[in-house]
Amino acid sequence: MVQSSKRSPLTWLVHATVLFLVVIWTIPTAGLFISSIRDKDQLSVSGWWTALSTSEQRMVTRVTVPKKPLQEDGLYVLTGNVFEDNKQGIVTRFGDSSLRPSEFESGKVAELKRELTLTVLANGDYKMTSPKAFSSRGKRIFYTAEIPPRFTLDNYREVLGSEGLGKSFLNSLTVTIPATIIPILVAAFAAYALAWMQFPGKALFIAAVVGLLVVPLQMSLIPLLRSYNFIGDIFGVGSKGYLGVWLAHMGFGLPLAIYLLRNYIAGLPREIIESARVDGATDFDIFRKIVLPLSFPALASFAIFQFLWVWNDLLIAMVFLGNNPDELVLTGRLRELLGSRGGNWEILTASAFITIIVPLCVFFGLQRFLVRGLLTGSVK
Repeated sequence: MVQSSKRSPLTWLVHATVLFLVVIWTIPTAGLFISSIRDKDQLSVSGWWTALSTSEQRMVTRVTVPKKPLQEDGLYVLTGNVFEDNKQGIVTRFGDSSLRPSEFESGKVAELKRELTLTVLANGDYKMTSPKAFSSRGKRIFYTAEIPPRFTLDNYREVLGSEGLGKSFLNSLTVTIPATIIPILVAAFAAYALAWMQFPGKALFIAAVVGLLVVPLQMSLIPLLRSYNFIGDIFGVGSKGYLGVWLAHMGFGLPLAIYLLRNYIAGLPREIIESARVDGATDFDIFRKIVLPLSFPALASFAIFQFLWVWNDLLIAMVFLGNNPDELVLTGRLRELLGSRGGNWEILTASAFITIIVPLCVFFGLQRFLVRGLLTGSVK
């Protein structure tokens, strides 16, 4: 009897859900990347989804007046092109006032005040004439142009060329690597104790760990900082430094790490642990030679999440390190680069992609362990 190969509706629903999640995560990422390589003038007037289409922009340029302007038939003449920085486009309308920037069509001769005439062609070439000498300041030309798609790496050059970016990159590594390793080591010992060792109050410890998962970071940050400053004054340790950042990240990461690792270690075969104890192995030997190697997928899974969270953190780093340029992390340096120019999307998008380079390398390097750690125990 041949079994039916048709898939159940639940299977199709699962596949559709996964596809939907992939799409809603991929589209914003693609939009962020496209925006990071677009021309900043086009980015400010149109969305990333119009990157491959011609955009209409309203721009202004000021006519440059040479020391000795040309003269034709008794008139002073100024010529040039409204497009700057090797940009190209098609001028559709122009004007000489911000109140009427599209008063004239391209190619027509505009009669202006003081017997001035102005002509702007579709390719951007302009010609201005006057019976009198031009003032040294020059006159502004407002124009509307259809600009073809333009992509550039200038946004990345501006961000990567900023002062102190390399130092901030190293500072982020100095904060992230210890703040990832320390919680894993501490949580591994605690998870083994809560999973396989018997001692009074074990259930209360497990309940406390679960309760700490819901404590908001913002609610506990100020008490933690005050406690750290108090202890620092007693032992003569400064209130600003890497030690405070490492301890803060360890404290906020330990509840989740202990909870995940405890559930994983508790699911290991009991026969292996009991056999080791019969052979005379101590708890430390069991943890070091059996539990730790078998728990590597779970350790790698948490390492990915902890690394991503610490690398992208700005709040804790600013609280415990301050604004010292020598200790500023990468996210803080990029925030300083934006400064009051928060509307400069080209800087923001390029900075975002620069910050995700290292996390992407970590994720793709450890993703096979992440999948193993999440699926272990699902099939018996």
